Amino acid sequence: MLSPGSSLARSKLTNKNLMTTIKTTEVSVWKLLWRLLLYQPKLYLIGCFLWVLSLSLSVVPGLIIREFFNTLTQSEQLSISIWAMIALLLATELGRVILYFAAWVPQTQHRFAMSSLIRRNLLECLLSRPAAHPLTISGEAGKTVSPGELISYFRDDAEQIQNNISQTSQLIGEKLYALFCLAILLSINAQITLFVFLPLVVMVAVVQKAETRIKRYRQASRQATQQVTGFVGEMFSSTQAIKIAGGQKDVLAYFRQINAQRRQMMLKDQLFTALLNSIFRSLASIGIGIILLLVATSMQTEVGTLMLGDFALFVYYLPFVIYAFQALSEFMALSKQSQVSFERLAALSSSGLAGKQSSSSSVSALVAYHPLYLNDLLGNQQKLPPIDQPRWNQSTCLQELTTDNLTYHYPNTNRGITNVNLKLVRGSLTVITGSIGSGKTTLLRVLLGLLPMQAGEIYWNGNRVNDPANFFVPPRSAYTPQTPKLFSASLLDNILLGLDRHEIELKKAIAMAVFEQDIAAMPEGLETVVGSRGVRLSGGQLQRAAAARMFVRQPELLVFDDLSSALDVNTERILCCVYSPPEMLQVKRT
Repeated sequence: MLSPGSSLARSKLTNKNLMTTIKTTEVSVWKLLWRLLLYQPKLYLIGCFLWVLSLSLSVVPGLIIREFFNTLTQSEQLSISIWAMIALLLATELGRVILYFAAWVPQTQHRFAMSSLIRRNLLECLLSRPAAHPLTISGEAGKTVSPGELISYFRDDAEQIQNNISQTSQLIGEKLYALFCLAILLSINAQITLFVFLPLVVMVAVVQKAETRIKRYRQASRQATQQVTGFVGEMFSSTQAIKIAGGQKDVLAYFRQINAQRRQMMLKDQLFTALLNSIFRSLASIGIGIILLLVATSMQTEVGTLMLGDFALFVYYLPFVIYAFQALSEFMALSKQSQVSFERLAALSSSGLAGKQSSSSSVSALVAYHPLYLNDLLGNQQKLPPIDQPRWNQSTCLQELTTDNLTYHYPNTNRGITNVNLKLVRGSLTVITGSIGSGKTTLLRVLLGLLPMQAGEIYWNGNRVNDPANFFVPPRSAYTPQTPKLFSASLLDNILLGLDRHEIELKKAIAMAVFEQDIAAMPEGLETVVGSRGVRLSGGQLQRAAAARMFVRQPELLVFDDLSSALDVNTERILCCVYSPPEMLQVKRT
């Protein structure tokens, strides 16, 4: 069933909501792009070098054309034959094509490394948050982000920054080539060549003038896309509830509504971007026309100053020079859009943190360097680091666990737990019972640090636990929620999750979970792929797979949240009796 905070229950999305922009990050977008650009400097420099080399070959045809036309006007013979000239031109173009594809390999790898690094860092920021804090957007009180909405951040914003960085190598090559062409044109006629900078000044002025609108339209389109992807995720996760409530028509009507609003915002964003690009191209074409007109006029008035070959050279080089400046203007506009993406990612990653320093550090964390373990240039997979294995020592051994006045209330409600005192001793089985909504699951989550306790203390063998979220992990503790979470992988991978266990220990854990007969009936056994969220397993199989995942880790404390809700009476009895843990805490629904 859709929750009250879901997309369906939210107020109608208005253009005013979409046009709201968040506070600009304190870190310059140029510094962020520069830091990302240098993440893998070898790949970047190789790509830049090959791209510059490819563009440098474009100088050769212009010089050949110049000499050809000068020879025609002076009634002189070329020093090489026409066929040699054609062969040289073909060799030049072939070399350009080869260098272009050679540059494409490192540039592509560097490009995807950038987006992968951003996604990796964003995921780390989200996973490092307190587990109980709802995923919200900093600066937007009460605005929670659904898993579907996260797609817009991980996909669209990461790709936006990736595209911005990937253009820098081409931009560098084009600028170097443009400067070389300018040097040649300046040597021919400096006064006329200086007019090249006139379109550039106008383009820069246009970008600066349109900066606010560029960012506003991009922010609006991103928010609209985020709402659509979020609602799609909610629809798929609530299909059964929607059918039972007979709300298909209302849901589809709302979906069409927000999709129409997204289409409108995307149209504005794309239309404005296309308008800017058309202005840049028009200015470039006008600049080329004016300069060529000046060159032609100079040839008529200043006999002997400019020859036909010089005019041909201007015709050949000017488009490259002007369009290089056009690419610079488009890059500046793209950077404004990337700034919006950085702001959105920073607002998401700094959610729940207070102060400007937290916001600034969250932006820096997005571009922090970490290994990605991607394929190298030859396609070889980098070796993954070993997974840390739970290490048992004397400090992990549980003798007594106590809580003192444990308190937590959900925000803006009176629901939760108040002053709960609990004592668990080694070798005992403790069952927490109560009516629905009495706080059983809340107690477990606060105890394990999945909800931040607002008051109270937790003691493990008499020692205070200051950080429950990082303390109650294997081999000290293992937890299975009421609805176990499985990945779309094999049953074996879901049980081990990277744990290094002998076959005997694995079989023992499966037997404790009363799961042997079910696995034996599966054609592929432990290699059976369970599907998204374990959709190919029954409710009871899901719970027993989660139980096996706990048992194989051999923790000191096992915490179950109604583990047997989907089991039959006989299986529940066997599961509860077959295992004698050092300590077991279980919630039972009554």
